Amino acid sequence: MMIVSLIDLFGNLWRYLNYEAPIRQILMVSLYYLPKSISYALPVALLFAGAYTLGDLYGKNELTIVFASGISFSRFSQSLLLIGLGVSIFSFFFDDRVVIPTLKMKNELARVLLHQQIKKDNYDVVIKAKNGLLIYSVDYYDQTKQTINGLSIIEKDTNGLLVSIVRAHSALWNGEYWELSNALIYQWEEGLLRVKPLIDATAYRENPDTFQRSAANVEELSAHQAVLLVNDLKAAGLPFITALADYYHRFSFASASFVVMILSISMGGRFRKNILLMSLLASLVAAVVFYVIEMISMMMAKLGYIPPIVGAWFPIVTFIGIGIILLRTAKT
Repeated sequence: MMIVSLIDLFGNLWRYLNYEAPIRQILMVSLYYLPKSISYALPVALLFAGAYTLGDLYGKNELTIVFASGISFSRFSQSLLLIGLGVSIFSFFFDDRVVIPTLKMKNELARVLLHQQIKKDNYDVVIKAKNGLLIYSVDYYDQTKQTINGLSIIEKDTNGLLVSIVRAHSALWNGEYWELSNALIYQWEEGLLRVKPLIDATAYRENPDTFQRSAANVEELSAHQAVLLVNDLKAAGLPFITALADYYHRFSFASASFVVMILSISMGGRFRKNILLMSLLASLVAAVVFYVIEMISMMMAKLGYIPPIVGAWFPIVTFIGIGIILLRTAKT
């Protein structure tokens, strides 16, 4: 955890010093990053702890008594697997409830210190609603005031034919629907396209968050908000592969603790001498290989070379297979 925190700190330290950021604020950034550091370090720590514990039991011949009493290695390892499963479940909810909010606070404070403020307002937004039958085209959306400037709403029927076009200079969200200012509606009537003022705008109830979610970072969203973002991007016809890959990665990364526990069980009895050093070395090598494979697979998924679900789960499935192979050849 300390190593992960220091890497993030020293990676940006020169920038903080360049902008003369107060030391107290820099320490607050590191404090907000601690939960994320725990999330990264937990699988590695669990891998080392499991491998060292079993290696120590093997080295002291304590497992010989266990096996001689008729308890198989698989049965003896069930408690460790349950611990790995429990930690994986804990990791998911810990990330969703603690890591995500603190990481968002850390990023916002870091942007302030580095003068990298990001506005949530969106320009030239296109949103599809009602399965593509209703299309919103927005020139500018103000997230703070929840107002829209330059609004066009195109409605189509199930055959894809034009039903109407609504145009308004501006719109204001009143909590239930959009209040359109000086709105005009163009409709086909008796073969002619007629225009008249729009009287009732209560049908336009698209949530304001929809117009700014496309600018959000999936790492700063909960699992529920992340899936809403993916759906919004799909409905709007915008690129969603990266967001979908990050959403699947939220679940696959949480299961890493269970996977590393399988690896630790399989590696635990392979070292008779220098158990502490060899267990630590094997754990670090396995962790480095896992994170490198994960980085490559996620990069390929975000670039569209492989499906997002494959990019997120390929390292997990691969290391589960390696763990099973090692378990079959483990000493019992």
